[in-house]
Amino acid sequence: MSRKINFSSGEYYHIYNRGTDKRTIFMDDHDYGRFKALLYVCNSTKPVDINQHFQEGLDFLELFDIEREDTLVDIGMYCPMPNHFHLLVREKIEGGITKFMTKFAIAYVMYFNKRNERTGGLFEGPFKAKHLDSDEYLKYIFAYGHLNPVSIIEPKWKEVGIVDCVAAQEYLKNYTHSSYLDYQGVVRLENKILNREAFPEYFATPKDFNDFIDEWLSFEAE
Repeated sequence: MSRKINFSSGEYYHIYNRGTDKRTIFMDDHDYGRFKALLYVCNSTKPVDINQHFQEGLDFLELFDIEREDTLVDIGMYCPMPNHFHLLVREKIEGGITKFMTKFAIAYVMYFNKRNERTGGLFEGPFKAKHLDSDEYLKYIFAYGHLNPVSIIEPKWKEVGIVDCVAAQEYLKNYTHSSYLDYQGVVRLENKILNREAFPEYFATPKDFNDFIDEWLSFEAE
């Protein structure tokens, strides 16, 4: 199925996909770690022998020391969930998003299939994309993406609101798989995945980000 969107350099996009038949695509911390490492390693204009790096026995975090030269996209947010993922990206060069997502998808599917002794497709077709053509829409995706993990503890929160905002806040702060902690000011190697300078400075401080998320949590709970 073709994708009905044309990517333009300098523009922002919400990228997402899920497992075929809504199947689980991240089964444990190892899978989430691979996801984050691939976001970093695959975002490079030069060819990267991903399998070689992993076969050499490098720890996931050591892969963040790989020199990538120029990157294909700027990443402003990422959030993997058990059966899907969300990314917020900015196209840097012509064809950058498509090249990046192709490298990422091939690498992750090869890894997942080998680890689980399976064959065939893993994702529900090509990745999906929406053009974030307004400041309001762009800022909304920062909230939408980072709030997704709340559905793990409150599956119906999008329909009925959040029952326990304190528990939701605590869960988000302990969800280490997304970029939420980076906006909390936590220093970690995963910080290298993001290029926050390429996005509007909505959150100059961790407090700004926390206040933003709290507003959304409160809004959904009304």
